[in-house]
Amino acid sequence: YITKVYIEDANKTAQTENIDANFICEDIRDISFCGEFDVVLNMADGAIGYLESDEENAKIFDVIARALKPGGKSFMDIQSGDYASAHFPQKLWDAGEHGLTLSLFEWDPESKIMLYGQNDFAYGDKLGKPDMPCGNPTRLYTQKEIEEIMKSRGMKLFSAYCDYNGTLASEKGFQLIACSKKL
Repeated sequence: YITKVYIEDANKTAQTENIDANFICEDIRDISFCGEFDVVLNMADGAIGYLESDEENAKIFDVIARALKPGGKSFMDIQSGDYASAHFPQKLWDAGEHGLTLSLFEWDPESKIMLYGQNDFAYGDKLGKPDMPCGNPTRLYTQKEIEEIMKSRGMKLFSAYCDYNGTLASEKGFQLIACSKKL
């Protein structure tokens, strides 16, 4: 979702911290920067995989490649299709401070679409059979797909990790941090 409140908060924080930054609230597919940036950060999925189709998701990769200067770098933090293919479907319980959470991860290997459902149970409440709502479908990408997508846009994937500690990407990590450079 395009959330104006988040952009307003980011601009206010940047001003308070004396950081020279400008945040804009737009659909990423409508942004038209051209060769203006040394780095593009796409954190917490940054809409990648959440759009209506592969064609619409591809527009995000186009924007990234077009916005970078030659030699510019893209750092993309997304969920890993390699992990999903190896581990889903899966149900997970998590004990939080105020209750339990049951998460359900479904996986369609042909479309590479993940469906995520979650149900929260407060401590002390009577536990009944969970009704697992499914969230928005999310298109996940494998490391190989990201490499090919970036290559087709004049970029080279130079490294990939599954965490911020520098662990190399593998099917053991749900996170995929793809680092690419514009040629």
